[in-house]
Amino acid sequence: MKQVKALIKGADSKQRCFWCGDDAQYIEYHDLQWGRPVTNDNQLYEKICLEGFQAGLSWLTILRKRESFRRAFRSFDPKIVARFNQRDVNRLMKDESIVRHRGKIESAIQNAKSTLEVQKEFGSLAKFVWSFRPDPVVISKTKAPTQIKEIKASTPESAALSKALRDRGFKFVGPTTMYAAMQSLGLVNDHFAGCHVRQACQEQQLVTAKKTPKRVVA
Repeated sequence: MKQVKALIKGADSKQRCFWCGDDAQYIEYHDLQWGRPVTNDNQLYEKICLEGFQAGLSWLTILRKRESFRRAFRSFDPKIVARFNQRDVNRLMKDESIVRHRGKIESAIQNAKSTLEVQKEFGSLAKFVWSFRPDPVVISKTKAPTQIKEIKASTPESAALSKALRDRGFKFVGPTTMYAAMQSLGLVNDHFAGCHVRQACQEQQLVTAKKTPKRVVA
């Protein structure tokens, strides 16, 4: 079996994580978004929902439908989505531009309601989610992965975040799904050693981690 290399060289001669391939939209996502710290509540809520929609599918499928998701879910404003009713569910089930899965659609509505509750309890969804980030000292000393097998499917932190979210009513937020969210939201930096954006993501992660309190959730 041919071993997949962790890095690939793009047409621009830049080294990138292998998974973005040569797809222009995926490359842009890799370079500008994946691993960059996100602290905006609407964006965090969106990502939690889209990771749930991805279950059983590829992220590229969701990425190509993301603008349609944003239109369908009103830019993922939890205040608006929390008011969706059965008529909205039926409307979304007919929308061929998104993933038409009743359970996932209903979970997105429930997640909006839960987001509003978290905001009441902690002040923001960002404060809640980022409380599960690694300590700055750990971030500074963490070595960049060099092989695909070094990337974990889940971690104790993602399991703790998953449990805390589920305890507050969130759906489709298992430990593996939440680790994927933590990777993309910049709580952890899983860009491979030699990837041209790894250092920038590391620096941004460290700055954000220092600004956010650690583990405010039991």
